[in-house]
Amino acid sequence: MNTLTLDIVTPNGSVYNEDNAEIVVLQTTAGEMGVMHGHIPTVAPLKIGHIKVTKDGKSDYIAVTEGFAEIRREKINILVQSAESAEDIDLERAKSAKQRATFYLEGDKEDTDKKRAERALKRAENRIEVAKFK
Repeated sequence: MNTLTLDIVTPNGSVYNEDNAEIVVLQTTAGEMGVMHGHIPTVAPLKIGHIKVTKDGKSDYIAVTEGFAEIRREKINILVQSAESAEDIDLERAKSAKQRATFYLEGDKEDTDKKRAERALKRAENRIEVAKFK
């Protein structure tokens, strides 16, 4: 079976690299997208969600923020602000971030940057969900 190379990059550098991915499932703004070797070249915007990488019958899950996926026939480059594999997620920290964001959203609306708090809440909920795949 032909495989893909996947590289997930943040402003701090590469955080995940796999040379033998059989299928990569992305959460794009248009919906879920599965990518295998030989996929048509594409650039897809990503939403806050997870990336599922299957290799040797096992799956890795990586929580990501918004960004872009550059898909080529043999390689996927993913550019996001932040990314964490399920094993690296600090669940207590994610729960604390969710509580903070919820507190700000429920508080005085004049003092809160609502969009920022909503994004923080989505990121925290996503990290909590992906942590279940440890």
